[in-house]
Amino acid sequence: MEPGAVDFEPYGDFVADCPARAATDLFANTWLPVVVYELRNGPMRPGRLRRSIGGVSQKVLTQTLRRLERDGLVQRRRYAEAPPRVEYELTQPGQDLLVPIRALAEWARRHGDTIGHAHATPDSLD
Repeated sequence: MEPGAVDFEPYGDFVADCPARAATDLFANTWLPVVVYELRNGPMRPGRLRRSIGGVSQKVLTQTLRRLERDGLVQRRRYAEAPPRVEYELTQPGQDLLVPIRALAEWARRHGDTIGHAHATPDSLD
């Protein structure tokens, strides 16, 4: 293996049904890391979560929260009140997902200008 290379072998080789591919798929959803990051400080009601994120439709937020719940990354709590109150909170695996989300944010902080510059430069392949 080359110096600085990462050995992904213990995590799978990104074929169907391997853990690495399942984890990578989480980041393919635009809103999933954003929602997880917004829930980092504790439970939130969907309306507050939507306002704090901005730019996400109610439908997409609901779909994202349902997926996070199905994947065991958030817990949904429904309170028997009138009107009913619902809150979402990260589970331990959801909290653990903050580590790669923060790493990706750090990468974006360091390299965002490169990407922005590349998008602003006319494509030389045309």
